[in-house]
Amino acid sequence: MSGKILVTGGLGFIGSHTVVALQQKGYDVVIIDNLSNSSIDVLAGITRITEKTPEFEKLDLREKSAVRDFFEKYTDIEGVIHFAASKAVGESVQNPLLYYENNLASLIYLLQELSKKDKANFIFSSSCTVYGQADELPIKEESPVKKAESPYGNTKQIGEEIIIDSCKVAEGLKAISLRYFNPIGAHHSAEIGELPLGTPQNLVPFITQTAIGKRKELSIFGDDYPTEDGTCIRDYIHVMDLAEAHVAALTRLLENEEAPKYEVFNLGTGKGSSVLEVVHSFENATDEKLNYKIAPRREGDVIAAYADTTKANKILGWKADTDLDTALASAWKWEKRVKEKEDLD
Repeated sequence: MSGKILVTGGLGFIGSHTVVALQQKGYDVVIIDNLSNSSIDVLAGITRITEKTPEFEKLDLREKSAVRDFFEKYTDIEGVIHFAASKAVGESVQNPLLYYENNLASLIYLLQELSKKDKANFIFSSSCTVYGQADELPIKEESPVKKAESPYGNTKQIGEEIIIDSCKVAEGLKAISLRYFNPIGAHHSAEIGELPLGTPQNLVPFITQTAIGKRKELSIFGDDYPTEDGTCIRDYIHVMDLAEAHVAALTRLLENEEAPKYEVFNLGTGKGSSVLEVVHSFENATDEKLNYKIAPRREGDVIAAYADTTKANKILGWKADTDLDTALASAWKWEKRVKEKEDLD
C-alpha cells in the first residue's frame, strides 16, 4: 500500500469507526475535520484502539483555497472517503441554504482537486433518504430516486449526480456511493461512539441519553403510521459493520481494474425494525426501563425503509452481522463511558 487514504469528517461518528477499520487493515489515514460536530478527543480514542495515530488536519472544506492547499501538501492521496457533511433532516428543513453550502461546496472542491490527478478513488457517504418513501420494500439500488423529502436528502441526490457527471469527464476518477440506512452503536471497546453535540437528531443517542438521565423522556414521533405498531420502520446497522463496508468498497476501487467508473451500494442489515421494537430491544439488552411518550409526526419522515443488501453482499463480499440487541448494548456501554468521563471532568 503506497498512497494515503483521506477521510473527511474522520472524527465524526461513522468516520471515526471507518478510520479504525482502515488502520486495522494497514492503510495510512489522513483525517480532515473542522470539529463543528465532533471532538478532538476522538483522535485519542482511535489511537487507543489501533495503537496508531492518524494524521489530522483541521480545515473547513467550504474554503476552496484550503482544499487546494491540502492536496498540494499531500500529493500521495490515492483514495478519499467523504463523510464531512451536515446531516440532520429537521435542521435542513429549517436552514436549507446552510445544508446546500456545507454539503455541496465541500464535495465540489474535493472533486475538482481529484479530477486533476491521474488516478483517484472516491467514496461518497450517501443515504437511503434518496429513495424517499419507496414503492417496494426491501429497497434495491435500482429503486427510483424520489423527489427528496428534505434539503438534506436533496444534497445527497444532487451529490450523487455531481459525482456521476464528474466521473464521465475525469479520466482517472472512479467512485462508489454508499447509501446507508441507519447507523447505530459504538466500537466494542467504547473508546469511540456517537457523540452528538446538543440535542441528538437520531433515535439511538436519544434513547441512551434518556436512559442515563440526561433527557427527561424520549419522544416517539407518530404512532399512527400504517405499520404493525404504528411507528416508523428503519434498518438499523451497527457502525462497525458499516465501517467494514467502506474498507470493502475502497479495496474494490483500488484493486479491481474491471470495476465500473461509478457504482452504488445499499448498506443495511436487510431487516426493518420499528421505533417501538428498538425501544423494547434496548430495554431487553440493557435491563433499563425507558421513559417515552408519543409525539406528533415529524415533517420529512418516511413510513418505512429497509435495504435489499444482495448487491453489496455479492460484489463487495460484505455482510452486516451484528444483531440489534448487540448494537444497542454497545451504544449503552458507550453512553455510560461518556458519563464517566463527564463525571470526572
